[in-house]
Amino acid sequence: MISTAAELRTRLAAVRASSPGARVALVSTIGALHDGHIDLIHRAREVADIVVVSVFVNPLRFASPAEFEAYPRTLDDDLRLLGSLGVDVVFAPGADELLPNGSAATRISAGDLGLRYEGRSRPSYFDGLLTVEAKLFHLVEPDIAIYGERDRQRVFLVRRMIADLFFDIEVATVETVRGDDGLPVSTRVGLLDEQDLAAAALLPAALDAAAANADRGVDACIAAAQSALMGEPRIRLEYLSIVDPETFLPFDEGTQGRALALIAATVAGHRFIDNAEVYVG
Repeated sequence: MISTAAELRTRLAAVRASSPGARVALVSTIGALHDGHIDLIHRAREVADIVVVSVFVNPLRFASPAEFEAYPRTLDDDLRLLGSLGVDVVFAPGADELLPNGSAATRISAGDLGLRYEGRSRPSYFDGLLTVEAKLFHLVEPDIAIYGERDRQRVFLVRRMIADLFFDIEVATVETVRGDDGLPVSTRVGLLDEQDLAAAALLPAALDAAAANADRGVDACIAAAQSALMGEPRIRLEYLSIVDPETFLPFDEGTQGRALALIAATVAGHRFIDNAEVYVG
């Protein structure tokens, strides 16, 4: 495990010198690792010679100090898991290492898209995410970065940042890992009781309904998803949108083709996001 930027650069330079041409993969996380992260690491091992995993609870990604403090810190468990998976380097810096004084004077802006969907309820989320991701890219200099498809907006914005800032980094994605109830695996799932868990399982069901009705157009697609959630008071829907995966702008009624259905909602105070590919006819 490495906790400082200087040591990380020194160690990786030594590894590259001893293994010319070795490919480096980066899996960036905020800890509390689960099965979804394990799949990312397996993919990283398949496509690279050296696997670097960052564990950094990024305060810039959270809506409030209370939310930041409440996020689980399980570094000892995470390190044991990463060791068992054969990860080569774990970069686990303190907040002062990446964000002196708890902030960043220079930040990456996600632009207008960073204020849509996830960014509408969390206005600083994507700016904070991209700022730290750019720092990690500079420090690790990976050949490839691995992400899960559960947060497709994040993947889109990271890809755009890589292109705009001329990072020489490939992006690979891994399909969302789901439980038997269809919910994406996340730390929040384990915090729900049985009734709340049953309510949350309606979110992937709503996406299934959207996909099944997409051939009737955007409005029918959204209406079907909303119908799947009706009558469940535990769900507070934040957004349900059909977007173009190439631009992340909304599909208008009458537009046809491959699209993404995005959904976000809170259940018992815990926030869940999900998405599914649909074909709008």
